[in-house]
Amino acid sequence: MAKIQFKSYPQGQTVLFPSDLGENIPENDPVRIVSRIVDGLNIDSLIETYEAFGCPPYHPRMLLKVVFYAYMNNTYSCRRIESAMLRDIYYMWLSGNEHPSYSTINRFRSGHVKDQINGLFVQVVEHLVEEGVLSLDVQYIDGTKVESVANKYTFVWRKTVERNKAKLEKKILGVLQQIEEGIAQDNSEEQSSEPVAIDSASLQDIVEKINAENAKMPESTKEEKQAKREREKVARELGKMQEKQAEYERHLERMGERNSYSKTDPDATFMRMKEDAMNNGQTKPGYNLQIGTSGQFITNYALYWNPTDTTTLPDFLSRHEEAYGAYPRKAVADSGYGSEENYEFLEANDVEAFVKYPLFHKEQHRPFRQDISRQENLHYNEEEDYYVCPIGQRMHNIGTVSRKNENGYTSYITNYEAQNCSGCPLRCVCYKGKQGNRVISVNHHLRKYKQRAREKLLGEEGLKHRSKRPIEPEAVFGQMKFNKQYKRFRHKGKDKVNMDFGLFAIAFNIQKYVRMTA
Repeated sequence: MAKIQFKSYPQGQTVLFPSDLGENIPENDPVRIVSRIVDGLNIDSLIETYEAFGCPPYHPRMLLKVVFYAYMNNTYSCRRIESAMLRDIYYMWLSGNEHPSYSTINRFRSGHVKDQINGLFVQVVEHLVEEGVLSLDVQYIDGTKVESVANKYTFVWRKTVERNKAKLEKKILGVLQQIEEGIAQDNSEEQSSEPVAIDSASLQDIVEKINAENAKMPESTKEEKQAKREREKVARELGKMQEKQAEYERHLERMGERNSYSKTDPDATFMRMKEDAMNNGQTKPGYNLQIGTSGQFITNYALYWNPTDTTTLPDFLSRHEEAYGAYPRKAVADSGYGSEENYEFLEANDVEAFVKYPLFHKEQHRPFRQDISRQENLHYNEEEDYYVCPIGQRMHNIGTVSRKNENGYTSYITNYEAQNCSGCPLRCVCYKGKQGNRVISVNHHLRKYKQRAREKLLGEEGLKHRSKRPIEPEAVFGQMKFNKQYKRFRHKGKDKVNMDFGLFAIAFNIQKYVRMTA
């Protein structure tokens, strides 16, 4: 019987790897494409973030290659990247067999790359445009809420802070009234039904003045000592109130125009998330992530504090124009973006809008078109400016009011009132009010924008973009959250969150390019 011969594996040999690690890496491997793309980037501004003294740092181009490749492979932890650079031949080849620590990689991301990530992202997108794999002419826009790493129980709500602040100011006024009339009149207004607004700085001055007065008070008699103790007690009580008042003011200043924020990540706002494990509508700290896509490549991204998409579009497209020098020729978005402000912005910047508006789909169904209670179904005489109610009466213009949204945009609403609704046989289905005549409110500017949007969306090109939109940004979000396991931000602060998602977006685009060219 022949003896079995095995190949030897001498672990003690001097060289376990070939002299060139690239010999074991195929020519069309993704790691080579990452290296080639990063070699073509202009990183002069990134190099300027380094200081010209001390120990020579690792080359930023090498670190970019390693981080991009790690994000492509769902590796977002600096410790895991450090481990891979000691064990994985692909990381060894990218790094030239250098071994930066996890803290070095983290400092590179959070320190050097943080302010340069938007420029690097734009360069990668422009490279892909030159390669002909995507176009910036048509942008498919959508948003999703992504949870922050912040503790979900460290919330601060604007209404609670304002209510407690008002109560405290009323209490402060009551304490000040216990002080001698001269100090009270010098440092606060007269008593009124409304609480007097006293900020923490003014209250601090009052406390210091009271303490100074207390120091000068005589203590020769028992009554004088008792009076001094009472004033000192009042001063201590006001001092505690001043600290609480300053805390409320810090909350409101940090909150800005938002309704809430997290103490552990002040840039995160509490929002309702789709990923709700308890199914109870619980709010969580997070960011509203907006992206623009083309061919399922990410071409633009931005983070916002407001939970709705409606007011983000002008700023989002302005970022696109700033990055690439021009607005996209066409913008496609769902009904969350269909507002008067957005339509006007798109028209002013020559962007063809394929943007749905609320009720667009309902308008296509017969029950909606036959509903006489809907003002959209009433006839409007534009020349004489009146509506016709279902029974044939004219509804005349009774005035116009203005409304301003959170962005400061002003809309004008015109009201029309029917002549006489009493005894109308259609009142029960036309007008749900128990008394008076029916009044409708119409935004004519928005009505015209909706009419033009409807014509575009129902046309041949509109149908094509409407069918393509769900497989553009929504598909990217699906890949991001489930295939890439990027369901939650891993950093605190908007700048660092922006940096981390920028790295993810670059890696996502490179990986998409690799699959297309493989």
